[in-house]
Amino acid sequence: MLLSSFSENLIEAGCDEAGRGCLAGPVVAAAVILPPDYSHQLLNDSKKLSEKQRLLLKEDIIADAVAWAVTFVDNHEIDEVNILNASFLAMNRSVEKLKAQPELLLIDGNRYKPHNEIPFECIIKGDGKYLSIAAASILAKTFRDEYMEKLSIEFPHYQWQKNKGYPTKTHRLAIAEIGLTDYHRKSFRQLPDQLTLFDLDQNQ
Repeated sequence: MLLSSFSENLIEAGCDEAGRGCLAGPVVAAAVILPPDYSHQLLNDSKKLSEKQRLLLKEDIIADAVAWAVTFVDNHEIDEVNILNASFLAMNRSVEKLKAQPELLLIDGNRYKPHNEIPFECIIKGDGKYLSIAAASILAKTFRDEYMEKLSIEFPHYQWQKNKGYPTKTHRLAIAEIGLTDYHRKSFRQLPDQLTLFDLDQNQ
């Protein structure tokens, strides 16, 4: 079971993001405040759950949370400020959107750049340790996945409904053959070297 809280009596918001390593689409962050002593048998790190489990948990989190918020930072802003700063921006904006004021932020990972006075704790692999961070990871992941699935209808060649914008062989081959869309991150290295790309093509 994941822990329900880090502190004894502070209002805590778990924060996490999804999509940092993608070639296309936004980075998405979520902030979640759960009720005191909250428990859920299934709630865990989003990476350890199936898509069906994440979608079920998404509904439970939205219904049970004291407050929750999800924020998108698009690929154009990522290109302007870099992906690390875009991740911080997304988390900060999610915290600002919360309908309840947190007294402590639990941040998944080892780095954070706040722009307010709320105390925070960075917790490595926090989405596998604290329920509120796990909840945030699930909301960020499911909202982003649904967005990329909608984009894939307009741009089917990139298979975003499957890879969600991550650098799979299929995605990179489509970039090589068709080019970039307005949703691709231009500051990212979109293609490997030509030899590797040729090898990828032969393996299809």
